[in-house]
Amino acid sequence: MAYCVRVLQSKSYSLLAVEVQQRCFHVSPLVAAASKVAMSKFDSTSYLPYEKLQQNVNIVKKRLNRPLTLSEKVLYSHIDEPTSQEIERGTSYLRLRPDRVAMQDATAQMAMLQFISSGLPRVAVPSTIHCDHLIEAQVGGEKDLARAKDLNKEVYSFLKSAGAKYGVGFWKPGSGIIHQIILENYAFPGLLMIGTDSHTPNGGGLGCLCIGVGGADAVDVMANIPWELKCPKVIGVKLTGELKGWTSPKDVILKVAGILTVKGGTGAIIEYFGPGVDSISCTGMATICNMGAEIGATTSIFPYNRRMQDYLKATGRKDIASEADKFSKTLLTADAGAPYDQVIELDLSTLEPHINGPFTPDLAHPISKVGKTAKEKGWPVDIRVGLIGSCTNSSYEDMGRCASIAKQAMDHGLKAKIPFNVTPGSEQIRATIERDGIAKTLRDFGGTVLANACGPCIGQWDRKDVKKGEKNTIVSSYNRNFTGRNDANPATHAFVTSPELVTALSIAGRLDFDPTKDKLKGTDGKEFSLDSPYGGELPQRGFDPGEDTYEHPPADGGKVKVDVDPKSQRLQLLEPFDVWDGKDLQDLTVLIKVKGKCTTDHISAAGPWLKYRGHLDNISNNMFIGATNSENNEMNKIKNQLSGDWGTVPDVARAYKAKGVKWVAVGDENYGEGSSREHAALEPRHLGGRAIIVKSFARIHETNLKKQGLLPLTFANPADYDKIQPTDKISLLGLKDLAPGKPVKAEIKHSDGKVDAITLNHTMNEQQIEWFRAGSALNRMKQVATAK
Repeated sequence: MAYCVRVLQSKSYSLLAVEVQQRCFHVSPLVAAASKVAMSKFDSTSYLPYEKLQQNVNIVKKRLNRPLTLSEKVLYSHIDEPTSQEIERGTSYLRLRPDRVAMQDATAQMAMLQFISSGLPRVAVPSTIHCDHLIEAQVGGEKDLARAKDLNKEVYSFLKSAGAKYGVGFWKPGSGIIHQIILENYAFPGLLMIGTDSHTPNGGGLGCLCIGVGGADAVDVMANIPWELKCPKVIGVKLTGELKGWTSPKDVILKVAGILTVKGGTGAIIEYFGPGVDSISCTGMATICNMGAEIGATTSIFPYNRRMQDYLKATGRKDIASEADKFSKTLLTADAGAPYDQVIELDLSTLEPHINGPFTPDLAHPISKVGKTAKEKGWPVDIRVGLIGSCTNSSYEDMGRCASIAKQAMDHGLKAKIPFNVTPGSEQIRATIERDGIAKTLRDFGGTVLANACGPCIGQWDRKDVKKGEKNTIVSSYNRNFTGRNDANPATHAFVTSPELVTALSIAGRLDFDPTKDKLKGTDGKEFSLDSPYGGELPQRGFDPGEDTYEHPPADGGKVKVDVDPKSQRLQLLEPFDVWDGKDLQDLTVLIKVKGKCTTDHISAAGPWLKYRGHLDNISNNMFIGATNSENNEMNKIKNQLSGDWGTVPDVARAYKAKGVKWVAVGDENYGEGSSREHAALEPRHLGGRAIIVKSFARIHETNLKKQGLLPLTFANPADYDKIQPTDKISLLGLKDLAPGKPVKAEIKHSDGKVDAITLNHTMNEQQIEWFRAGSALNRMKQVATAK
């Protein structure tokens, strides 16, 4: 790090680009090549870094003089300066050197636009783009994919050409969901990866630390700047017993979500251990880690074991498994007696299947109680749609277990009573379940096999069976069920559960059906019970790779041209944000005081808005349209304090910006939970916001705000939230002396002339304060690069 900073301060930008990529990468070619095992079949010149990682762990372990947890080993082994960096859980900031970067197409647009703005000629670490978010579910996989390719031609062309120019691998639309592609091709035990999607932690199922971030963080890593992360605490989940019957890996995380809630894992890594781990398949462990995002965790991880070894071999990576075996005890499992900040114990043998929801993924219900609770709460018991798949539950094992239930039903003359949608996780999964007859079974059952993409899980669903505002229930094997998340209907009661339970509930068509004890009636009039599901962990005949959907970047992309049409409605080159003028932020207008839950979906909606992810000005028309205004309990209706008129949030913000009026938004607890969507930070900055003041932040969103030059502040006294009125003016004072750990003084000026003085906290370190002063992290990067 010290060398990199000296180079940044002393070299011209053009020379810097080449030199940092040659000199600052955290694994030297000699060390990395020692094992001669490539990180993936697509990265033939990037080798497994186990020797270097082990050296770093030894250094850190000697310094700390204590046993290390698995997550500490993986994380600390990637520290930029292991001999000197401060390491204190929950306090210090770590400067890290991730092994790779992954971006999905919705977030890759802004990430690549920011990377283009950096001026660097090529990414410094292996990086990939995955086209999975822009495919809308309508009628079926083949037709939906063809339609998406046509509608998104401009965006796909941009991403493909930008990848070719800057050295980023490109996975075409139809390849599959980013997290499944990573698990099948790039994940390896001990990997540290960042991904521009909140469910990046899926890779923890293969012993990786895969962390969701915003695009600006990805730019740092691709530009070979050490990536910064507040040193996480470690929550241990000890698993005993073994999974059996209707209980699945999904039930582990559904139960943990009920215990920790949507913010209980904030600032922590969830590390699973104990004898129960070995009863869970590799893809089952990935399911658990994937949905760890719903409890706010930095990421989740499982220790390397034979289930991971089997999966590596099945996916053509026997040589990686052999190398991992050599480091399994010293690097890829926790030390005996390693300290955890909190320990949760779960007996898998007694764990009951769960259904979580509606409207939040931490409202946990055992299957035996959900029906009764639904009736008491007035939730619709009749289910309208069942959906299986997504990045959370689309493995070969998942699909096979669902098919086993479907076969039982059809043996008694029954099929799905409701529409049943199936999303394969990848082209490899799709091809394999087609070959093995699983897809046919699900179609015969009444299912519609959708494209290998995110689809309804992220709101890419052209749903026709209900009108907006119509109260109804859906069940899915997805990970997230916030209001309007799947179908943009705020009256849809969405429940998340295992794919097996979704399949069983789709036969009955009712939320109060418990397949562990309730019976169904066949077409012959006889009652029968469903046997517990079964599916092969891995295909006996091996995986069928299906269509080749990967494009490797050329060795030299210098001559590749990346065009962005100035008249485009989908893509827009970025203009730098304005630099802080060195003065206090006086008399900020309150744009909106948000009441209750405010996820990144509320701040920057997905669904139809995904098409504008590469055009900051256009997508800013969705800013805060899903947030509830405390003044009137309505969404997307606020008062313009200049004119007195009521308008949409984006329109009022634009009116303020046109008049040079700077504003602040006020929020509640765990503000910004959910997706890693950096647009939820970019849009407020673009439309004139200067600060976001809340009771507490979700991790990724707080970092995204810092990256874009906004001040993320929290009430020292949460009750001060109640003091702020829509007509108030807020002044943030003493900003010239802004420093790590030093609170910010604020004054709330009420319309009656009274003034309340309050204290606001922040978590910015010195570097992050420089981002604020420069106007954004990207601005700061350019300042440093051009300094003499």
